[in-house]
Amino acid sequence: MAGSDADFCRGRVAQGDRDRYLSVLYAPDNKRRHLFALYAFNAEIADITGRVRDAMPGEIRLQWWREVLTGGEYSGEGVPIADALLTTIADHQLSRSAFETYLDARIGDLYADPFDNPTELEAYCGATASTMIQLAALILDPASARLAADAAGHGGCAMGIAGLIRLMPLHRARGKCSVPLDLLSVVGLTPEAFLAGEDTAAISSVVQMMTTLAADHLKRFEAAATSLPATLRPAMLPVALAQAYLDKVRPERPFEPAREPSDLRRQWLMMRRASRGW
Repeated sequence: MAGSDADFCRGRVAQGDRDRYLSVLYAPDNKRRHLFALYAFNAEIADITGRVRDAMPGEIRLQWWREVLTGGEYSGEGVPIADALLTTIADHQLSRSAFETYLDARIGDLYADPFDNPTELEAYCGATASTMIQLAALILDPASARLAADAAGHGGCAMGIAGLIRLMPLHRARGKCSVPLDLLSVVGLTPEAFLAGEDTAAISSVVQMMTTLAADHLKRFEAAATSLPATLRPAMLPVALAQAYLDKVRPERPFEPAREPSDLRRQWLMMRRASRGW
């Protein structure tokens, strides 16, 4: 991996994913450039799905990445994140199918179709946030990474659901409802009624259900992470902030910009877990 590519990836993560950027600083020096390559890819895909207003350009861009990562028509040569990520994949023998599954799930971000039930929501989080944790674990300690599967699954769900709650203002502007239909039906809402924002009591109840679901996964993550070796800890550190984000959720006002934990609190929470674990 060229030094310029590594520097580009580091800057991309610092700009677009502060939480994961901080987590990489606790990884061994020889692992950091590879983690930055992985997380820069994640930030790039999140930017694509978050920025485009029409699904087709987004699908084209995601297909370009699929071609790059599976040895298709496009090599990605000359694109810093692609070059760095391909080096990381080769050096650590990362599964390309994991990236394909990740991209498949991300296509759903381009459309307004809601999840049918919490299981679909959890599958989406597993294919995206959990995959990032598991791949980071493989980079850090391939011999022990298989031990992280349970923690990665629950940690990714906690992070993913908390993230979707934080994105509700943006999703509403795009006519997208990220609350599963099954949960909406419990309080008598449709996606259209949820986005209209008129039934504040029902909306507050269903957002609280989402928060409770994330908190349950976080509890399961913490139980699973307790026994993991310290070598895998940097891959888990982004999950250390999930509770802080959930604490900022205002179920009665989900369409207002989310309040962010202070930088000082985020760094303290991460440093605490980096030194003590779970």
